[in-house]
Amino acid sequence: MQMEHPKPHAIVIPYPYQGHVTPMINLAIRLASRGFTITFVQTEFIHQFMCKAQNLPAASFDLFAEARKSDLDIRYTTISDGFPLDFDRDLNFNEYWESMFRDFPDRVDEIVVKTMEADVLPETPPFLLVADTFYTWPATIAKKHNMVNVSFWTEPAIVFSLNYHLELLRQNGFSDKTQHGNAENYINYIPGIQSISTRDLMTYLQDPEAIPMLIKIVEKGFEQVKKADFILCNTVEELELETLSALNQKHPTYAIGPINFYTDLTKTSIAKSLWSESDCTQWLNSKPSGSVLYVSFGSIAESNKEEIGELAHGLLISEVYFVWVLRPDIIGGQESDVLPEGFKDVIKNKGLIVPWCNQNMVLSSPATGGFLTHCGWNSILESIWYGVPMICYPFLVDQPTNRKLVVDDWKIGVDLCEGEQVRREEVANQIDILMKGENSVQMKQKIQKVSKKLHDSMDAEGSSCTNFDRFVVDLKAKFCTRSS
Repeated sequence: MQMEHPKPHAIVIPYPYQGHVTPMINLAIRLASRGFTITFVQTEFIHQFMCKAQNLPAASFDLFAEARKSDLDIRYTTISDGFPLDFDRDLNFNEYWESMFRDFPDRVDEIVVKTMEADVLPETPPFLLVADTFYTWPATIAKKHNMVNVSFWTEPAIVFSLNYHLELLRQNGFSDKTQHGNAENYINYIPGIQSISTRDLMTYLQDPEAIPMLIKIVEKGFEQVKKADFILCNTVEELELETLSALNQKHPTYAIGPINFYTDLTKTSIAKSLWSESDCTQWLNSKPSGSVLYVSFGSIAESNKEEIGELAHGLLISEVYFVWVLRPDIIGGQESDVLPEGFKDVIKNKGLIVPWCNQNMVLSSPATGGFLTHCGWNSILESIWYGVPMICYPFLVDQPTNRKLVVDDWKIGVDLCEGEQVRREEVANQIDILMKGENSVQMKQKIQKVSKKLHDSMDAEGSSCTNFDRFVVDLKAKFCTRSS
C-alpha cells in the first residue's frame, strides 16, 4: 500500500547507542519501503564508529547507499552532538547528557529547518518526526514545525508503561529507600501490569541515586512522549497484549516488532554494527547441533575481573562448547587481558573468544543451543526468533524487567545466579539445566511456541504487519486533518 503523492517525509533520529540505532535503521527502511522519503540523522560520533567498523573513510561512508539501489528514498546526514570525537561520552556521562538536554535540541531544530527548506519542490510534502522515546525534545520541535510526532520505543511495552506511570508510582508511595531490595513488595496498580516485584523494576527505579542522570532522562523523555501523535513499540502484541491494550487507552500505540525481522529488510544489506565483527561461521559449523553456548553482554554493560573469572571457570566446569563475546572495554578498559591466566590455552578448541560478532549469525547457527545474555531487548527478541533459550544475567536499566518476562512470564530461560555474587559452580549448574537433560528439552519446546508467535506476527496477516499497516493509514489520516 503506497502513500499518495506528495510522499510523506520522515526525519528519523536514533538514540546514540547500538541497541537503539539498529532498530531505528530497520524502521527507516520499513517506512521507505512503504513510500516514505527518509532523512536519517546520525550523530557524527556514531557515524565515525560505523566507519571504523567497516574500515571505510568517514567522508565517503553512506549508511544507506545500498538501500537506494533498491529504489528506497533514504537520505543520510550527520549531526554534531557538541563534543569532539575523542571525548569519552561514557566516562563523562553526566556532562554529556546535560549538554544533550541543553544544546542538542537547537542542533536538531537547525537540521529540521534545513531538511524542510530543501524539500519544497515541486510540492511541499507532509513532514513527520520519528525520534527515540528517550529524547527530551521531539514534541517541542514537532509542534514548532507542525510535524506529526512519532515516538519509537525500542524496549518492551512493560518498561514503557512503568516509565509512563512514574507519577502514579510516586502517588502510591513508591520509594527506593523503603522498597528497594524487598522481593516480597509488589506493585499491582499500574494499568495493564498485573503485578511486579520491586526487584524486577528497571535499575534507575530501584536505585535512582546510583546514576541520577538516568532517571532525569526518563522523566524528561516521558514528559515529551505524552504529547506524541503515535507511539511505535518494538514488541509483539501476543506477548504483551494486556499492557499494550492499557497503553492504547492513553495514546495510539502500535506493536510493530520485532522490527529487525521484516521481510523487506532482507532486500538490502546494511552494516549496522558499531564494531568490527569476527566471523564465527567456520568454528560453529564444526560443532554438533545445539552444543554451543553463546555468551554476550551487549555493547554497554561492564563487569569486573572477578566476575569474568567465575564465568570462565563455570564454562570450563560445564564442559560446554562456547562462543564468548568479550569486548575490550568489558571492565572499563582498565586491563587488556581480563581472563584467568592460562584460560585460553586450556579451552583450546572448546571455546571461541571474540571482541564482537554478528549476533544473528551466531544465534541462527544450528550449533547454538543456548544464550547467556545480559537481557538487552534486541538480544531477547533475536534469541526468541531463532528458538534459543536463555540464561539471564541482567546488569542495568531495563534488563531486570526484561529478565522477568523471559524467566517468570514466558518461562523460556533461567537465572544465572540467585544472589548478587556469580559463582562458578552455579554458572556450570545453570548451563547444564539450559543445555542438557529434561529441563532443557521442555524449555526448548516452550521457546519454539513463543518463537512461532514472533514469526506469525511477521506474516502478511500477522499482528505486527497489520499494526504497521494501520499506523500508515492512521498517519495518512492525521496528515489530512492537519492540512485541512
